[in-house]
Amino acid sequence: MSKLKITLTRSLIGRPEDQRATVKALGLKKTNTFVTQDDTPVIRGMVRKVEHLVTVEEIQD
Repeated sequence: MSKLKITLTRSLIGRPEDQRATVKALGLKKTNTFVTQDDTPVIRGMVRKVEHLVTVEEIQD
């Protein structure tokens, strides 16, 4: 199974509460931090919602 490296590249200042909650649920806290998540449809949907705030890289196991 592949994984996703998700990096928060834009600030959350001035963003709607639902986008902030999505970023928090992904496990991101500060700008330029990253997390590694499994590549599932749920995570892909969350990334799609905040795609303007994050960058995503696929990592093969």
